[in-house]
Amino acid sequence: MTQSLKTETLAKLACAYSGAAWGLFWIPLRWLQDADVEGPWIGAIFFFFQAACLLPLTVFRLRKLASGGTNLLITGIFAGGALAVYALAIVYTDVIRAMMLFYLTPVWSTLLARWILKEPITGLRWFAIVLAFAGMLIIFGIDVGVPWPRNFGDWLGLGSGVLWAIAAVRLNLDRTNDPIELTFAFFVSATLVCVAFAFVPLIGPSSVPKVSDVAGTLYWLMPILAIIVVPGAYAAMWGARLVNPGIVGILFMTEVIVGTITVAIWAGEPFGTREIIGISLISAAGLIESVWEVVKRPSAPRSA
Repeated sequence: MTQSLKTETLAKLACAYSGAAWGLFWIPLRWLQDADVEGPWIGAIFFFFQAACLLPLTVFRLRKLASGGTNLLITGIFAGGALAVYALAIVYTDVIRAMMLFYLTPVWSTLLARWILKEPITGLRWFAIVLAFAGMLIIFGIDVGVPWPRNFGDWLGLGSGVLWAIAAVRLNLDRTNDPIELTFAFFVSATLVCVAFAFVPLIGPSSVPKVSDVAGTLYWLMPILAIIVVPGAYAAMWGARLVNPGIVGILFMTEVIVGTITVAIWAGEPFGTREIIGISLISAAGLIESVWEVVKRPSAPRSA
């Protein structure tokens, strides 16, 4: 295996890991909601403490952070905005509907990559997208109908997928900023977007949460962020720079797998044959292009 193929494979694994980590995303958001934190402030607190986890490291990289300039700022706004809007979608609609609408991302990413990066859309890519969506619809039940947006939270779920598709293309084009700076900008932007939503009339409460309510969550929130969420976000910022945006969207569907399993365990929702078939299809969609690349790559000639 060549060095470039090894790097690309690691990048794909990083994206898949990131999606799996974000499959736990709904749990701390719901716990914050149970702790009497309301509306957009749930996302603001969630992302603020993720930025705080990286702050000690970022202090020693201020020059590198400043050198990112407008490029880092714009990428951070799109990436952070995508996850902030997704967090709000989870707050304002069902987790399942938010997830399904967000994961129209592979379509937007593939089209944007074709338009901006001039990447070809292969038949195998379309097949992978069809497999992924078939698996998702099987898991969530196509019998309930196509998940078109029906309320404000649904539209946020759809919009978050579009924003992430744009962010994925920008990350693929970014060859100057390191993943650490990108991750920090990602969290800061997400925090600011959620705070901005909190002061928009008819969306969220404008009252800042009580310090006591927030402090009571830190004993479980900080370990989750430091051990699972922050590494997952870093993996996304690193991997998405090295993988085609369309493939990134498919690989991130590991979130559906982990989300489905964790919802079944902690929320008591069913997990049976339908979920197993759906997870298998999504897994196949994420692997199919990588496996095909290895199969079609000619073997190195043996030395005499």
